[in-house]
Amino acid sequence: MKLKIDTEILVEEFFEDTCLFGIVAPVKDYLFSWNINQILGFNFKINHSMEIQLRKKERNYFFSIYEYVVPGCPLIHYLYNNQNDGEYLLPEFKHLDYLWLAKGEEMKKNEINTLQQSIKLLPLVQLVTEMTNDKIKNKQYLIF
Repeated sequence: MKLKIDTEILVEEFFEDTCLFGIVAPVKDYLFSWNINQILGFNFKINHSMEIQLRKKERNYFFSIYEYVVPGCPLIHYLYNNQNDGEYLLPEFKHLDYLWLAKGEEMKKNEINTLQQSIKLLPLVQLVTEMTNDKIKNKQYLIF
């Protein structure tokens, strides 16, 4: 008897209490996270243990993830790099450079709007769009 992981349940549980933005900011991830930290007061740090590895065209591609744990609260922010050497973590969103996921505590609509507007004000950012889970085909790639 083979046991099979039900990825739909895994994905559903992972995306409970999350907010996801797609961001166009054509700069290196370390520079983008530094700007977020300096201008918006976050403390994003790269988390190498969360890095996502995808195998495509007989090659491995690595997508970095930056993490910021909000002090005294279950909310954690993750910043995914959507591109690596011409490949994409979410190929259906090739125009996006980054994905910002807030997870762990449901955010109120005004908090989501404030965060989105703050990200839009960053000088390197060209676009910020709120994304809904149902529009993402490859949700499983975001699970670490």
